[in-house]
Amino acid sequence: MKTALWMAAALTLSALGAHAAEPAKPAAATSDAQKPTGTSSSPDQGVLFHPESSESESDVVVEGKPVAYRAVAGTIIVHPKGWDDAAARENEADKSKTALADTPNPQAEASVFYVAYFKKGAPSADRPITFLYNGGPGSSSVWLHMGAFGPRRVVTLDDSHTPAAPYKLVGNAYSLLDASDLVFIDAPGTGFSRIAGKDKEKAFWGVDADAHAFGDFIMGFLSKYGRWNSPKYLFGESYGTPRSAVLVNMLQSGQSIDFNGVILLSQILNFDLSADTPAFNPGSDEAYITALPTYAATAWYHHRLTGAQPASLEAWLKEVEGFATGEYAQALQAGSELDDARRQAVAEHYSRYTGIPAAYVLKSNLRVDGGQFEKSLQDASGLTTGRLDTRFSGPDMDPLSKEADYDPQSASISSAYVSAFNDYVRKELKFGQGKTYKPEIDTGTSWSMDHQPPGAPTAIPGITNVMPDLAAAMKYNPNLKVMVNGGYYDLATPFYEGWYEMHHLPIPASLQGNIEYRYYQSGHMVYAHEEALKQLHDNVADFIRRTDNLGH
Repeated sequence: MKTALWMAAALTLSALGAHAAEPAKPAAATSDAQKPTGTSSSPDQGVLFHPESSESESDVVVEGKPVAYRAVAGTIIVHPKGWDDAAARENEADKSKTALADTPNPQAEASVFYVAYFKKGAPSADRPITFLYNGGPGSSSVWLHMGAFGPRRVVTLDDSHTPAAPYKLVGNAYSLLDASDLVFIDAPGTGFSRIAGKDKEKAFWGVDADAHAFGDFIMGFLSKYGRWNSPKYLFGESYGTPRSAVLVNMLQSGQSIDFNGVILLSQILNFDLSADTPAFNPGSDEAYITALPTYAATAWYHHRLTGAQPASLEAWLKEVEGFATGEYAQALQAGSELDDARRQAVAEHYSRYTGIPAAYVLKSNLRVDGGQFEKSLQDASGLTTGRLDTRFSGPDMDPLSKEADYDPQSASISSAYVSAFNDYVRKELKFGQGKTYKPEIDTGTSWSMDHQPPGAPTAIPGITNVMPDLAAAMKYNPNLKVMVNGGYYDLATPFYEGWYEMHHLPIPASLQGNIEYRYYQSGHMVYAHEEALKQLHDNVADFIRRTDNLGH
């Protein structure tokens, strides 16, 4: 999987048991005019696009218990902020003069692709519904869909390159369908989602425009499938976590739609804390501090530490976190006033925790960014360490590079996910014939990181920070629960970064109890490891059951 803009959204998965995939029972593709049983008329009206869908049925065994389900693969039309449905009807009625579809530069709209899974035999009033999406920005949901919680998953190797096709698709014993109905959403322009019309990139590609599009989709979906009174959850991964922060505040305070919970995986809410390019923001040292525990975990995994190998990773990381936020943070804050003796001592302590030579740390002014660490940790062996999952390694592209030239984990699993999904969506879900699936797109300079936080009169240019949005959502709905999940070997969004953000949210102390934390010995996509995948499923399913207000 390729990285998209500031952050990657790849998934990897360990080779799980060889359970044969249950045969799907596909139905013929239908238009939304042929309404699925028990749903309302399609709420979305398109000019440039028209909604479509295909239904199928199958079953999956989740941790020993069978779950029969109905799958719908389809599209819902969404519009930019400010779209007026009454004006659209007036234009539609005026077709006798000029067909709206033939009007030059019609207003932008998006056809958003989704795959929804509904447990059979369970009334919708008694079923939570979870909306899931990856990040990028510019990534489809193929990674979450085929690696984490969909009823089918692709098998990849745990920490090395998966051989080329044929890839193995199996029933997912850790699908989240046992706890919730699921809706996987492809962001506008990704997957089978498409955008068109006047200024289409500006209309959908940006922090606020993107959240509005997802909000429009969710409201359309709730109407289409009659799920307004279901317990509701957002599950965002990577850039999907800032999307969730903006989205939940937008829907709760702007549309009066309270959510039961927000589940964050591989979190980054404040882009000032990114380990990728902190050197471009001198004077702000928090990114070096929050990345250090991940450097230490990685050195521990690859046996690059000097001295005895700590027996327990988790217990040892508490010691590392103490150094990062104490002695190391104080040294960075001293800036040019740090004396040579103290600088040398800090570099030696840093080297002991990370496996990076003290001389290199000194040459980097005690500030080693993510790309430098990936290139230097195993440099003597000619290996580049992974970014999305630092358990992975690959041959150096250029032995003389200062930073990593590629991500070995992304290179190891992307083909399996993309190939398996393209096969699955056409053969089992019966959708996509004649269409191209775009797992990731390059939003480039078209993506606006400007964001209007709660209370600000206008969008604020610069480095995005959506911590105020999540804080506002939690204060607006004091019952909202938040679950933070992270991998110890994630260098795209280091686990301690998420912990740091949540402990600096501008919320009352009483609301800190609404946040819970779960960490795993895996990477950016924590289900890269079979044990972590099971733990993630069990933790998320338990979170939903404890917060769905259904009185289990």
